[in-house]
Amino acid sequence: MAETAVHRPAWKTLLAFAIIYFVWGSTYLAIRVGVREVPPFLLAGIRFFLAGLILYAWTIARGERSPNLRQWMSAFLLAILIFVLDYGLLFWAERRVPSGLAAVMMAMIPAFLAFFEILILRTQTLTVRLAGALLIGLGGVYVLVSRSINLGGAPIDKMGAAALIVASLGWSIGSVLTRKLPLPPSKVMSSGSQMLAGGVCLGITSVALGEYHGFRPQDVSRGAWLALAYLIFAGSILAYTAYLWLIHHESPTKVGTYAYVNPVVAVLFGYFLGGETIGSRTILGTLFILVSVVVITTTRKKSPKKALPAEPAPEAAES
Repeated sequence: MAETAVHRPAWKTLLAFAIIYFVWGSTYLAIRVGVREVPPFLLAGIRFFLAGLILYAWTIARGERSPNLRQWMSAFLLAILIFVLDYGLLFWAERRVPSGLAAVMMAMIPAFLAFFEILILRTQTLTVRLAGALLIGLGGVYVLVSRSINLGGAPIDKMGAAALIVASLGWSIGSVLTRKLPLPPSKVMSSGSQMLAGGVCLGITSVALGEYHGFRPQDVSRGAWLALAYLIFAGSILAYTAYLWLIHHESPTKVGTYAYVNPVVAVLFGYFLGGETIGSRTILGTLFILVSVVVITTTRKKSPKKALPAEPAPEAAES
């Protein structure tokens, strides 16, 4: 049973929200710092393998059961969709796209998720409100990538933008399948096993792409290693723990606000700490996408006889 507001200090709630807002928002800049020196799929693989191993070992130490064969198969399927396609392509794209704009592009995940919920889960219906929100979001993407719109500042790299769109699609499909595949009942064990499987799949992808050729760990700066440590411990463990605590004590609607706070935080971190620019193109594209996300995430779903869980997928906005 969730704690009542009387017994739960307000500072705990505020701290947990601050963590998922600011830590997850700042991970985009940490990724950009890391991929300047470490190959992207390798960096992502190290991050999620170590984070998953820590979570997995912690849950085993607490006496929880390891996933069975079917659950491991599900974890590896989701690892391909969520970790190789989503995170792998995000890390790759951040070599070509500023961290703040990468976060804004990834904010399209709720739009793609709503689209797949309409087609696959049937928990959404295509209303005028939802269709308008989807179009506004796509309009924001067009503003960011179009060379025909004169808004000052160069549009973002098309290959990077395409990779981010595919990454968002991978996450959206994986999130839909998460509700249908057999996974461990413990959310921490489920997340840990998926991260562990994701780290393995990202490592295999890194080898297949030849990222190890010419890579010398001793040449990597302390800053890049610190960025990796931040992604592991702050981004994947601390923020995810705060997310799990919040989802059990606050409404999913409130917790889901990170979906439109994180991109703003990422843009500001990129501007003040990463030397990235904020022009009228960035502001307008970001505004369009955030309006789309707010409308989509506040649209009520229909209630079928067999209701599906309302809470969002773990780390949905985390990078």
